[in-house]
Amino acid sequence: MNRREFARVLGISGLALGLGKVHATVSKARPQISITMDDFFWEISIRLTGAQRNAAILSTLEAHKLKAALFVVGRNLEKDEGKQLLSAWDKAGHLIGNHTYSHRDFASPQTTLADYEEDILRADALLKSFRQFKRYFRYPMLREGESVAKRDGLRAFLSQHDYKMGYVTIDNSEWMVETRLSERLRENPKTDTKPYRDYYLEHMWDRAQYYDQLAQKVAGRPVPHTILIHFNLLNALFLDDLIQMFKSKDWEWIDAEKALADPVFSKKPNILPAGQSIVWALAKENGTIPMSQRYPAEDGDVELARIKKAGL
Repeated sequence: MNRREFARVLGISGLALGLGKVHATVSKARPQISITMDDFFWEISIRLTGAQRNAAILSTLEAHKLKAALFVVGRNLEKDEGKQLLSAWDKAGHLIGNHTYSHRDFASPQTTLADYEEDILRADALLKSFRQFKRYFRYPMLREGESVAKRDGLRAFLSQHDYKMGYVTIDNSEWMVETRLSERLRENPKTDTKPYRDYYLEHMWDRAQYYDQLAQKVAGRPVPHTILIHFNLLNALFLDDLIQMFKSKDWEWIDAEKALADPVFSKKPNILPAGQSIVWALAKENGTIPMSQRYPAEDGDVELARIKKAGL
């Protein structure tokens, strides 16, 4: 007896069978993920120059037919070389977003709302000549303010200037792996980079699983992810490995702008201090995570201890 005959015996309609198939398909939807890259500090030149890092990252994205979002610190465009390097991203069709001019910490009491607004507009003036610049904003260090007045004041300012939020869903301590690798290469240019690659990939996979599970709890559905990485040597060397790893885990890579169109990125969590992963912030807001719980990527000390324990 085939499946359809069996269904007739049980009185199940063909429509029900079809719905069963659809349900099975939906329940097994592949997680979606996109690349969002911060800072654009191209003048750091350990092992590879800024131009070499730029070329390596862009060629990897082109090979995988992916469009990333690059959130640029405006001061990196003061020199002609910075503008030329960013032009390559522009010509390749990657989204270019605003990451302030000077990369200040908005959660610092020393950073005023007025000064921060000026800093954003200063970066905007440098970025607006690039065709792929779109008004997406990302807070440096993902910190959105330590007070209601600053948090809500800047949200109103961004809305008045037609900015959307370039939130991160998958935060991580990739920057600490980069810091450690760079230190080792300064000490010994012949340092084997493979152990750092392996640690990096394992760390990113661990963080992705954590935030994907948290997103399902918060949103009650799959959320297209924006993973945070930086314009650095680590990704110039291993971005292809990172992309391939997620493909091997059956995750689907999508363009960053497609991910950022999801309704979750328009949320404004009511928490203090404000910021961090949008998934984490929403989980704190609805009580899934206690307000007192330490943010996984809050500081580098914990990750540094793990890196050292791994002998790196």
